[in-house]
Amino acid sequence: MKAVVIGAGIVGSLVSRELTRYGFDVSIIEKEADVAWGVTKANSGIVHAGYDDEPGTLRAALCAKGNAMYEEISKELDVKVKRTGSLVVAFNNEELETLKELLKRGEINGVPDLKILDRDEVLSMEPHLNPEVKYALYAPTAGVIFPWDAAIAAVENALDNGAKLFLNEKVVDIEVKDGKVRKVITDKGEHKADLVINAAGLYGDEISKMAGAEYVPIHPRKGEYILLDSNVSKMVKRVIFPTPTEKSKGILVVPTLTGEILLGPTAQDLPPEMKDDLSTTAEGLNFVKEKVVKLMPDIPFNMALKTFAGLRPESPQKDFFIKKSNKVWGFVNVIAIRSPGLTAAPAIAKYVIEKVIEEDLGITLEKNESFNPVRKGITHFADLPEEEWNEIIKKDPEAGKIICFCNKVTEREVIEAIKRGAKTLDGIKFRTRAMAGRCQANFCATKVIKLLARELGVDMSEIMLKSGNTWVVDGKVRE
Repeated sequence: MKAVVIGAGIVGSLVSRELTRYGFDVSIIEKEADVAWGVTKANSGIVHAGYDDEPGTLRAALCAKGNAMYEEISKELDVKVKRTGSLVVAFNNEELETLKELLKRGEINGVPDLKILDRDEVLSMEPHLNPEVKYALYAPTAGVIFPWDAAIAAVENALDNGAKLFLNEKVVDIEVKDGKVRKVITDKGEHKADLVINAAGLYGDEISKMAGAEYVPIHPRKGEYILLDSNVSKMVKRVIFPTPTEKSKGILVVPTLTGEILLGPTAQDLPPEMKDDLSTTAEGLNFVKEKVVKLMPDIPFNMALKTFAGLRPESPQKDFFIKKSNKVWGFVNVIAIRSPGLTAAPAIAKYVIEKVIEEDLGITLEKNESFNPVRKGITHFADLPEEEWNEIIKKDPEAGKIICFCNKVTEREVIEAIKRGAKTLDGIKFRTRAMAGRCQANFCATKVIKLLARELGVDMSEIMLKSGNTWVVDGKVRE
């Protein structure tokens, strides 16, 4: 059966991988120049414990399950997940009541080992927190991940198992005949389809409209962030949440996998027509600072590496919209995947296969006996023992040529990323972390551009930063 997955974010990539597990002929269509460049690229990167979601919702049902599944994802796809644990802090008795409610929700949702700590316990764990803190809800199963790592890994594994990836293709129409999906039409061609999985993120409602299927309206919620240098990594060990509101989980302090500290996000609802607005504002960033200081008064904002914004797909129902269409056979919506979508993603993929495709659509699943769940990531040589790295360099000198000094990324890693599909500067950055360090590409971008041009056999002027007309080199200064 021919399945077309629209969208190569964390959800679309994991659904695609699951489809190859059952022998579907899978095509993945992504409008950007690479995988995971939509909602997945710019979020908080938290594997949530699962206590925040209202019992009875799909979010609640799939969050804690997805959290637990990341152990297997990490092993099979060679993706790093760090179980930092998280603290939701409270400064008064009113907020304590909210913590008690979250504790009850978490227990109903199946979250293990939750407990409320007193002030002394909290400050012994996180001494840089505001000393006025009185309580905190501790969730040891929470953690952090680079979302794009998981999406890239899942797509690579899906491709190894027979899927096909079509980048830079924008879906413009979906052909339906006799009440069934027939084709997905893009600005570059047509893809026959017996089954269409709509995992188009912010554009999920628009894709549904093309098919004449049910949908929920989606609007973007912008979150602005500040990223601090890894020099301040010792200030915080766990994900720190304020007591949440109805609108959001609040402004967070998040230790990343590589030691930087992420601050944010804001939660600004934008109209549906602003699904490309990734601008940051002085107002938004100042709001982040104001709220962070209440959590950690000594946070050094002068150590900021960069600021950026991400967009989340919000809908009026405030829950995932995952179901078959009753109007168009073979069309499946996996949209409105707002927080905790990243955490729930592995469980969402299983749900789509087992509940929607097998049970609701009645499609018989046949296991692909040749399916290989294992994918090996790109070796980051600086993580190896020095003696082992030196032995590798003797056989492969490119493994010893440093391209990015901030993150110690070698020429061999960049070349491997290109072989795996990176064709842009961002494609290299998200696969290797070259250009993501303290210099923010000032000293290594030129070297990466030269390597891309050499390995792809193109002129440097053809290399782009990301999608669209984002050329980096405009021409020669002199002959």
